[in-house]
Amino acid sequence: QAGVSAYLFGKLGNRSLAEEGAQETFVRAYFGLSELKKQGSFHSWLLGIANRVAKEELRNRKQLANLDSLADESQKQKETNDHELEEAIAKLPDSYREIVLRRFYSAQSCLQIAEELNMPIGTVTKQLSRAYAKLRQMLSDNNEVRK
Repeated sequence: QAGVSAYLFGKLGNRSLAEEGAQETFVRAYFGLSELKKQGSFHSWLLGIANRVAKEELRNRKQLANLDSLADESQKQKETNDHELEEAIAKLPDSYREIVLRRFYSAQSCLQIAEELNMPIGTVTKQLSRAYAKLRQMLSDNNEVRK
């Protein structure tokens, strides 16, 4: 067991992963013992299993690192997009900004906004529509500048 653990430590560079890999190697060897053709090649056969275990572990760690990297990248992009949207909302005229903030940050319906601001619902929906158009234009302009 010490030889397999040392072999895996050299491949994986981590003592606990090497110990787990050694356990996995011996479990696989136990269940695959009937596949061993020559008793004299047991050590080589065992190291072959250990090598496959190490490759699987390295592949899994690489996939996890890739997933972590993608998640970090996605989170950074989301934060950038959120920041750009917040800046664009801040640049809206006061009447548009108030309606957008009430609609999406306070989750109010157009009817609730109209009642609270004492204006016709048609005016609220029209200003909301115009605010969307301005936001789309500002965000589009920002994307063009970055390219």
